Amino acid sequence: MPVARRSILIVLSFAFFMMASSPALSAAPREDRPPVDVKHLILEHLKDSYHWHLFSTENKEIGIPLPVIVRSRERGWFFFFSSHLIEEEEYEGFYIAKEGRYEGKLVETDTQGQQVRPFDISITKDVLALFFSCGLLMLLVLSLAKWYKKQEMRGKSDAVPAGVMGVMEWFIMSIHDGMIKKCVGKDYKRYAPYLLTAFFFIFLNNVLGLIPLFPGGANLTGNITITFGLAFFTMVAVNLFGNKEYWKEILWPDVPVFMKVPVPIMQIIEFFGILTKPMALMIRLFANIFAGHIIILALTSLVFLTVAMGPVINVSMSAVSVLFSVFMLALELLVAYIQAYVFTMLSSIFIGLSRQATHKIRPACAVESNKNEN
Repeated sequence: MPVARRSILIVLSFAFFMMASSPALSAAPREDRPPVDVKHLILEHLKDSYHWHLFSTENKEIGIPLPVIVRSRERGWFFFFSSHLIEEEEYEGFYIAKEGRYEGKLVETDTQGQQVRPFDISITKDVLALFFSCGLLMLLVLSLAKWYKKQEMRGKSDAVPAGVMGVMEWFIMSIHDGMIKKCVGKDYKRYAPYLLTAFFFIFLNNVLGLIPLFPGGANLTGNITITFGLAFFTMVAVNLFGNKEYWKEILWPDVPVFMKVPVPIMQIIEFFGILTKPMALMIRLFANIFAGHIIILALTSLVFLTVAMGPVINVSMSAVSVLFSVFMLALELLVAYIQAYVFTMLSSIFIGLSRQATHKIRPACAVESNKNEN
């Protein structure tokens, strides 16, 4: 089967599985069933959860119960599975808030009758997805390293891997040689492990988020706490290991003196730059992945929103929904790579600027990028 045809079939399968995986959409429509709440459906799919939904039957939801680990302020530690909360709605005095400040979170009612949050270290859907993606990434990287070690022992150091490991090598070499070396400069070996890890972590989780079947489907890189963590590590790499020239440009920039004293205008602006650069990384990745999931789910929902409009409109809109969903899934596969590439490139540029002997010399990748724009 040609590669193009195989790719189209895979994307089509993703579209149909996406429709089947939603709890509100998996059962056949009936006249006595309330209309689909698209806003609630989309937000339920994108937010974190104490259980991992798989599919729904006529009477119940089928999913994987996850461990709940909490410490009550007044009663101590508790450990149980989230299936108790689904079946009984309240267990051991804990329940999931349906509205208010703690909506969707595990809460309890204290002795004063107030709703409070316990200390919560539960293994939620996003946490389990994080464990899985990290384990899968380690498996892929260590398998490639093991393959190279075997080839070296056999005296075939110039051998080229095939299949998944070949794709991994291509990604590593293109990111390492084409981006990190040029952007970071002579200290690139110091930062290459982090930057390569960031690229593969983001790319892998972007792709897994498009697969609606377990263990895929978690909106991990569309969770702002995850993107915050990635941006924080970049900020640490930039500012903790920045050289004297970098800090000189922040504390005493090369501008007229009246802009530095008595009012430190430029110093304040430079300090804001320390925060805004990682913030831009965080928001860019979060917004693009989150928006992509919303668009795909909204297009999928057209099938079920048009049921009450008659079979002709429903069938035609279903065809349109599937075609546009396929297009968006294909586009999101491209976005998965682009967002990982952009995050890594910008992190490399920021690190490179903090390691330059003088900030009048721009990293090579930034110079090439400016030439392409012109």
